[in-house]
Amino acid sequence: MPDETGIDEFARLFTGFLERMQQAGSRTTRESLRDRLRAHLGVDPEQMPVVSSSFPPYDLPNVQRAIEAWFDGFEVLGLAGSNRSHHSLGELLELAEYDRFGIGAIDYQRTQIDVDEELDCVAFGFYLGARGEDRYVALLRAANPQYGRMSVELEVLAPSKEAGDRFLGALPGLIREHNVFRGKVVSFEGHEFEHGVGPFRLHRRPGIARADVVLPEGVLERVEREVIGIAEQRETLLAAGQHLRRGVLLYGPPGTGKTHTVRYLLSRLPAFTVVLMAGTSIRYISEACSMARLLQPALVVLEDCDLVAEARDHLHGTGNPLLFQVLNEMDGLAQEADVAFLLTTNRADLLEPALIQRPGRVDLAVEVPLPDADGRARLLRLYGPNLDLTTEVIDEVVAQTEGITASFMKELVRRTVLLAAQSGTAPAANHLRAATDELLSSRDALTRRLLGATDGEAPVYEPGPGPRPGPMPGVYKGLIG
Repeated sequence: MPDETGIDEFARLFTGFLERMQQAGSRTTRESLRDRLRAHLGVDPEQMPVVSSSFPPYDLPNVQRAIEAWFDGFEVLGLAGSNRSHHSLGELLELAEYDRFGIGAIDYQRTQIDVDEELDCVAFGFYLGARGEDRYVALLRAANPQYGRMSVELEVLAPSKEAGDRFLGALPGLIREHNVFRGKVVSFEGHEFEHGVGPFRLHRRPGIARADVVLPEGVLERVEREVIGIAEQRETLLAAGQHLRRGVLLYGPPGTGKTHTVRYLLSRLPAFTVVLMAGTSIRYISEACSMARLLQPALVVLEDCDLVAEARDHLHGTGNPLLFQVLNEMDGLAQEADVAFLLTTNRADLLEPALIQRPGRVDLAVEVPLPDADGRARLLRLYGPNLDLTTEVIDEVVAQTEGITASFMKELVRRTVLLAAQSGTAPAANHLRAATDELLSSRDALTRRLLGATDGEAPVYEPGPGPRPGPMPGVYKGLIG
């Protein structure tokens, strides 16, 4: 029988030999993180205090730019080793002493910072930087919702607690100064792994001319004065003790041009940061207002607010509609904040009780009605500039389309062009008449309703082989409920 004590001793020695060989291999292939940090700092890293801060997940490029602006000079190092992202900076330093981690490749995360521009951001890396005589090490990590990290994390080794606080205290101002989203059009997204805010979407700013907005006389002027006029007269208003914060509500049937009007205002305010929110994404109103405050002048667009007028905020255990949170956030902005809120709704009746209970948030409510005869003629010319229509044909179509929406007129022109293309000829009056007959027929009743028009109780005009009848009074009037 072999000596069991001898076998155990051999196993122990052999295991130790393997561990030493592995450590020796690590030392020869990876530079020690601890040694590199010690060389930069001039002292053992463990002797320096650690300060930390967190930031919203979408602010990664802004935090990176702020860090790089703070340092007089810096280099960035990566880290090799398994499960490194699950350890704090202090734990990483402790484990690095046993060669668990060493210098490796930097982790990058490509982030969109404009419609056609991306930035490679440090998702996990050490900044070895200097400011004056002080030496710092800053560990920057991107948010990782898949593993429960919902914010950008920054941990800093600083010469002293006061020096670390100066560094972190300077970051908000540097983030504001170097913010990549200033003057951009962005929308908030929910994250697939959590209810928190996900990545931004960036949008091209529209280029809509004033002549392309067809509204009854005086309507657009009122909206312009409140949104654009206040921006142009901000210094005069502030000197007179007047506030800049304002809220405008655009209400009316679907398809009448509320969103189109908003897009025009975005075109007129190229220097404004714009945050777009629609439907349930309005739950990120706190983040939107924080961004608006940071990057003012700003415009916060809340489309289809009626969708949340009756939504309940179960997260905070209250019975208040989510819309009340929106209105309270609006009220929480400082008087001098150059922030405009644009709300649109198809159901002003749902919004009115909330607005009455929370007065003072909306300064102007403007109806965007169904287009009148003059408006329908202008829309026809606007959407069909190449149709070469006579006044007689335009008057004929206008007379038949009482009670329809701008969306209807846009689809009418598109269908006219399609019919002409299918026939192999240029668009002409006969194609417009055929498209009008088709859209006004009973077969397209649902299409009309989807475009914002309703038939009411009146019979639907059906074209026949005989002479074309005149317009039927009362047809296609009313609102979609």
